[in-house]
Amino acid sequence: MTPIDLNADLGEGFGRWRLTDDEGLLSVVTSANVACGFHAGDPVTMRRVCERAAERGVRIGAQVSYRDLAGFGRRAMDVPSAELAAEVAYQIGALQVFARAAGTRVSYVKPHGALYNRAVHDAEQAGAVVDGVLLADATLPVLGLPGSRLLELAGKAGLPAVPEAFADRAYTAEGTLVPRGEDGAVISDPQTVVRRSLGLARDGVVAARTGASVPVRARSLCVHGDTPGAVELARRVRERLEESGVRVEAFA
Repeated sequence: MTPIDLNADLGEGFGRWRLTDDEGLLSVVTSANVACGFHAGDPVTMRRVCERAAERGVRIGAQVSYRDLAGFGRRAMDVPSAELAAEVAYQIGALQVFARAAGTRVSYVKPHGALYNRAVHDAEQAGAVVDGVLLADATLPVLGLPGSRLLELAGKAGLPAVPEAFADRAYTAEGTLVPRGEDGAVISDPQTVVRRSLGLARDGVVAARTGASVPVRARSLCVHGDTPGAVELARRVRERLEESGVRVEAFA
């Protein structure tokens, strides 16, 4: 059985405000998607999360996004390709400083929110993300939705393309995520999330909101850090996976 990585979004606060329980999540996950300041996060937070991740042996990923603090990176934006590539590289570079200072490194890149979803179908924006990664570090894996333009273009550029699945998000019959603005887009029932996680990790399938079984072959499984009760939810997911014989380990 293929091992599964467990990732979560961390460092999603700003200044005195904290959204994610970084300490709690770092005790469970194997990879941390760290906000790089464009949708959330600030230098102090980024440094702290990198230090704690290094102490626990958790892999650090740069969670890059549109420049949208007010909208938490979840609003649709049109950014010219060259500008977006530069901003992606800028975010990765900022996180690399703190990762190196903590004795570790940035191990992968994952877009956040609106940029993540846009890069599923939009070749221009997906290509800009890939260009930004290449500019920052041409060895970095890119984490994204299976079948997305992002992973397609990352692979063509020679970057490791790593597919991921979501334990706490609803899927369409096409294998994409249900937009957050729609009812039932986020799944918070612990039993449902755990059951879906096991199906994704062990069988490579998930139930769409239509009830149809959708094949989703993934190497990493995401539990959102801003989901209510995220730490306990992630802990239950990991425990159930390991009880079922699924090896939980980082992909990078």
